[in-house]
Amino acid sequence: MSIPYDRKTPHRFDVVGSFLRPERLKRAREDWKAGRISRDELTEVEDECIRDLVEKEKAAGLGVITDGEFRRETWHLDFMWAFEGVGHESAAFGIPFHDEVAKIDDTYLTGPLSLKGEHPFVSHFRFVQALEDERCVAKLTIPAPAQFLEQMIFPANQESTRAVYPTDEELSAAVASVYGDFIAQVYDAGCRNLQFDDCSWGVLVDPHAKDVLGVDDEGLERVKGQLLAVNNAVLDARPADLTINTHVCRGNFHSTWACEGGYDGVADTLLANEHVDAFFLEYDDKRSGSFEPLAKVPEGKKVVLGLITSKSPRLEEPDAVIARINEAARYVPLDRLCLSPQCGFASCECGNKLTEDEQWAKVALVRKVAEQVWG
Repeated sequence: MSIPYDRKTPHRFDVVGSFLRPERLKRAREDWKAGRISRDELTEVEDECIRDLVEKEKAAGLGVITDGEFRRETWHLDFMWAFEGVGHESAAFGIPFHDEVAKIDDTYLTGPLSLKGEHPFVSHFRFVQALEDERCVAKLTIPAPAQFLEQMIFPANQESTRAVYPTDEELSAAVASVYGDFIAQVYDAGCRNLQFDDCSWGVLVDPHAKDVLGVDDEGLERVKGQLLAVNNAVLDARPADLTINTHVCRGNFHSTWACEGGYDGVADTLLANEHVDAFFLEYDDKRSGSFEPLAKVPEGKKVVLGLITSKSPRLEEPDAVIARINEAARYVPLDRLCLSPQCGFASCECGNKLTEDEQWAKVALVRKVAEQVWG
């Protein structure tokens, strides 16, 4: 039995997109950073590892293929670094996760945002697209416009941002503009399935959100409106046949997490009013709250339930997953639900704490449950 194939995502049996980097790829990137191999030699290793990954994705029965984000250091920052006006440097303190600090580069504005030449993610997409066949379609994952905006309005970046854009309205307009430029490029390259990865909403539902963003209650509501507005500005300007889904996360670094809180506080903005085709929603533990906010998802939109954790090798019991799907179906009809892991397996190069075999066992479990539920 196989899941029905569709060139429009999401699929009943789906994945968020990132996969564990093979050790060969990790070593090659270290050698490149140390000057022991050239950029072309690193690219050759990346190409070979991505071809191998896609073969494994196809063997797993997936109808959607990605490059596993193998060419990136992080799921979001490499995308930002490719724009004019964005600088970065080694982190002095990093981002606090539960029991661990993620030492990913500090990223900030250095000047007006623009896209000069072709964004490197366009060629990344072309490479994967060339590996499509009649059974699978390529998708590209990028950080949401809201994620880009939030990065630049964090208190640590306020001074550098205000030196370039005195108001949030000017910043939002600039972010929407460069996203429009990027989407035009990747659409012309043939992309018809794009995924916005968005931790900004995960920050907003956390009990410490006001402290993280440096705002009061009124300010928090204002930020919600800003994030929704910048996402919708980009979504509303896209070509009619470009599918854009969004994945909402609370942090995924080395099997740790950054935020907690149910979707209740953003149901009326994100779930009810973001103009995406589908939501990939994290639901692998109690940090994500109940399914009740799903009642706000409008008719016609799909929800991909992230019920299988990518943070642990422990395999969930299929019957327990099916029971949770049926519970979610009280709020969104079963024919508009899909299943995936709650996040990728390697949002950063270090990846989560499981082996590649354990990773593929998780993917196989998603398929097994999807086939049992939807046939």
